[in-house]
Amino acid sequence: MGGGGCNVVRKTKSQQKNPLERVPYEKPPFTISDLKRAIPPHCFQRSLIRSFSSVAYDLIVVFLLYHLTTYFHYLPAPLSSLAWMAYWVAQGCVLTGVWVIAHECGHHAFSDYQWVDDTVGFILHSSLLVPYFSWKYSHRRHHSNTGSLDRDEVFVPKPRSQIPWYSKYLNNPPGRIISLFATLTLGWPLYLAFNVSGRPYDRFACHYAPNSPIYNNRERLQIGLSDIGIITMSFILYRVALLNGLAWVISVYGIPLMIVNGFLVLITYLQHTHPSLPHYDNSEWEWLKGALATVDRDYGVLNKVFHNITDTHVVHHLFSTMPHYNAMEATEAVRPLLGEYYRLDSTPFYVAMWREAKECLFVEPDEGKKGVFWYKNKM
Repeated sequence: MGGGGCNVVRKTKSQQKNPLERVPYEKPPFTISDLKRAIPPHCFQRSLIRSFSSVAYDLIVVFLLYHLTTYFHYLPAPLSSLAWMAYWVAQGCVLTGVWVIAHECGHHAFSDYQWVDDTVGFILHSSLLVPYFSWKYSHRRHHSNTGSLDRDEVFVPKPRSQIPWYSKYLNNPPGRIISLFATLTLGWPLYLAFNVSGRPYDRFACHYAPNSPIYNNRERLQIGLSDIGIITMSFILYRVALLNGLAWVISVYGIPLMIVNGFLVLITYLQHTHPSLPHYDNSEWEWLKGALATVDRDYGVLNKVFHNITDTHVVHHLFSTMPHYNAMEATEAVRPLLGEYYRLDSTPFYVAMWREAKECLFVEPDEGKKGVFWYKNKM
């Protein structure tokens, strides 16, 4: 994650290397301490004022967009429908930014006070029907095991031998459309409820179950608290639906939430799915190598709306407690040191989504290095 508190200049496309060129898999010639020293110290400082300003800004925009809907019925039918569609997209994008702030709270990057981070994150995530503590702990394990085929928590690629039998029938344009639509609409709730696309466990894993194998005994009480947050928000929506009608709740809240969920899955998918990124088994995996097996993406104007979670993801994996408003500056500071280990792909996200769905179907071992795996697509 990240956000721009200063003006930085990205390289032009002509200055950038081929984003599909493979990232080195050898042990980096630098350490995490070297990278930290390259970043200005103030980038690691968290400010309550700046963090709450981001929350206030997003929520004000959310309210203003909602207020606009009260005038839609004055428009003639065609314009009214277009206005609602514009609202859904705009509100979904802004609420994705709210989601990102809650994500930052889960990393203790919002403030210097853990109770403040957890309170803000719990409220914001619960309002978006996300089990805050449940996701916080599973996401923390993802950061601890990024790039590991054996221990990573989400978007763990499968070897060719483990891909479903029906995958070959979806390896075509209509099949990819179906797969992408299902992933963007159902991927997030299926992951939370059934651990779909998550790390395999020896028994049923669910983000809503305190006894899930995802969590240890010290975390189970907070998993129950997350469920209380979801139940409370669901009850509020139920009461609002009784007052204003189910169709009103779906239009004002439900469809924007679906867009939030779709962007969440898409952003995460594109951050960790790329032809240039290696994956490792236990014989080769190291934390720093795994953290570098991620990619920054360019979403245009949405980078700012999403608090730059999209184009500062590499530095976020290196220093996840860094506040979002300093991550852009930190990214520019470490890029010279990272060199070939840093990957920025400026391909439009909708083009990249289609390309990765086509090119990144499963992983196979590197031809010359045991323990290193690359995405392939030839069935």
